[in-house]
Amino acid sequence: MISEPRKIRTATGPGKASPPARRPAPLPRANPEALESPGDGDASSTETIVNAVMRAIVEHRLLPGAKLVEQKLGDRFGVSRTVVRQALFRLSELKLVRLEPARGAFVAAPSIQEAREVFAVRKMVESQMLRELIERIRPADIKLLKAHLKAEREAVLRIDVPTRTKLLFDFHVRLAEVLGNQVLTELMRELVSRCSLITLMYQSADNAKASTAEHAALLKAIEARDIEGAQALLQAHLAAVEQQLTEQPRAPALTA
Repeated sequence: MISEPRKIRTATGPGKASPPARRPAPLPRANPEALESPGDGDASSTETIVNAVMRAIVEHRLLPGAKLVEQKLGDRFGVSRTVVRQALFRLSELKLVRLEPARGAFVAAPSIQEAREVFAVRKMVESQMLRELIERIRPADIKLLKAHLKAEREAVLRIDVPTRTKLLFDFHVRLAEVLGNQVLTELMRELVSRCSLITLMYQSADNAKASTAEHAALLKAIEARDIEGAQALLQAHLAAVEQQLTEQPRAPALTA
């Protein structure tokens, strides 16, 4: 048990005491209600919890540093703490959750260096992905991507932060899905989830409108089957997002 701080006499005079030391600010706790409930038949699935946490991160309903309490997650999803631990371990492998001995699980808080490394990987992966995509894309795929962009623009205009955030990041996942490569799709989903945490912490301004305009220009180049043009637009788009990072972490904000 921690005892109350004792009064200490100071040189300013007898009977006077220094003010008690400030208690450290409590860690934010993740609200289980921020996670979507699983559908029937999925309650025992570790992957269901993993996907729910990833979605909450992308939509900025879970903030960096938030503590994930095993019992509350178990109650929320109707599963044992063993299943929850398995999900948290999987999320830690994806670098979305940080596990600390004797303290628990926390939503990851990436460093500036990690942020730059993630964007470097995205530039390499997505640049090659675009080349293959343009060679194989069909009119039906273009139609689906245009529908996605329309939803993006509508979410931006109505200032629907959770929806626009998810759609902006999901655009890059949709590109991977067009290729039908499940491994690539899962990799892109992991990368954009990590980028969501990074931009939530470090993005200096709300650039949602600019991002969706850049997506539209990229899709136009894809439709024209302009590989070099599309790759240049992608590199500029990712560079612009990376340049929004500041050298000092910002307080998490739902408008990021």
